[in-house]
Amino acid sequence: MADLLFAAATLLLLLAAAGLAALWRAGNDVDRMLAVQLLGAAGIAVLLLLTPATGDPSLLDTALLLALLAALAACAYRAAFGPVRPKAGTPPAVPRP
Repeated sequence: MADLLFAAATLLLLLAAAGLAALWRAGNDVDRMLAVQLLGAAGIAVLLLLTPATGDPSLLDTALLLALLAALAACAYRAAFGPVRPKAGTPPAVPRP
């Protein structure tokens, strides 16, 4: 059973690497943030697969920490690069033709 879990974790890492390579070539900031989220989700899944394979329960704590960091990274990205709301009383911007 452990061999099957190791194989699944390896396959998941290879698929995440292929997805990261495709997203990284896209070039804009939103795609790069998606790449970071993909890496976090794949890392969590790999750690969850490796926990019963190795019998090390501390990998569950590491997966939980990685999930927390991935969520905080998305929040930090939104706070730093999200759309800015206009101040109250400011007319909306008119799009240029």
